[in-house]
Amino acid sequence: MNSKRSLVRRTAAVAAAGAAALVLAACGGGGDSSAGHDGHSTKSPSASASASLGQHNAADVTFAKGMIPHHRQAIEMADLAPSRAESAEVKKLAADIKKAQDPEIKTLSGWLTSWGEEMPAEGATDHSMHGGGGMMTAEEMQQLKESSGKVFDTAFMEMMIKHHEGAVEMAKTEQADGAYAPAKEMAGQIITSQSAEIEQMNKLLGKN
Repeated sequence: MNSKRSLVRRTAAVAAAGAAALVLAACGGGGDSSAGHDGHSTKSPSASASASLGQHNAADVTFAKGMIPHHRQAIEMADLAPSRAESAEVKKLAADIKKAQDPEIKTLSGWLTSWGEEMPAEGATDHSMHGGGGMMTAEEMQQLKESSGKVFDTAFMEMMIKHHEGAVEMAKTEQADGAYAPAKEMAGQIITSQSAEIEQMNKLLGKN
């Protein structure tokens, strides 16, 4: 009888110890409630890389969340060109912009999903969270929609130059502050391709 009671007591003690260990593991594993865990993950790339969210930082999240609505608006602008532009160069430029930025949106979206971050809402292009970045206002977009021919060509290029300059600045910030290698690589591609398009548009506008 006594040995049975002590066995029950031992089992209960083991169960309690197991529960305590689980609670401790939950506290230490979150990263939010334990300064020691945070300190360890910043010093050791292997520790943060093995974490469920991968090795990225706040700058990477800001870049992805900012660039998605930015790219969406560029594509919205590019979609206006086939039916409104007069210049073949502007039509080709718009097609190239869409071709480059559509896949980038998918990649950026995939990163945010894998990081457990919320996606920027569809249609949130006029007041996106990255603080401007050369984004067009609703009025400017309406003005572009209502124009055609040479007027459209000029307005499209002038707006897209401003838009691209904003993207290049965002990409430079990502290269300086980001930690996620694929995001920094994409930032480099954006700087190269959009700087070349800015130069091309300036030439077409006679500004070079």
